[in-house]
Amino acid sequence: MTDGNEPGVRIGDVSHSTFAIGSQARAESHHGAAQQRDPAAEELLAAVRVLRADLTRVRADERTAQLDAALADTESEIARTGTVGQGRLQRLRQLLTDSEALVSLIASAGAVAGLLGM
Repeated sequence: MTDGNEPGVRIGDVSHSTFAIGSQARAESHHGAAQQRDPAAEELLAAVRVLRADLTRVRADERTAQLDAALADTESEIARTGTVGQGRLQRLRQLLTDSEALVSLIASAGAVAGLLGM
């Protein structure tokens, strides 16, 4: 109960606001502009999707399965974050180098390799 001497608290419109109340409170804001997507990563994402579709047309073996798994991880990372890490790019480069015959056979593999600077 208040004794009438305490100031009143009034909270107006709180849309697009971040605030916390209390000694243990923590405020975290997720407002603002959407994260910018890397155009090079978007181009790679499109090429990765085409290559994954093309891989379904060749006889699968251990190397194509590894490549498809790495491509799926790359696709997921770019879709989620808008960019791709250097470690993942290096892994793709290595898998495409190991699958050189595939790269020369499937044009989409050559496109991904080109985007990776190979």
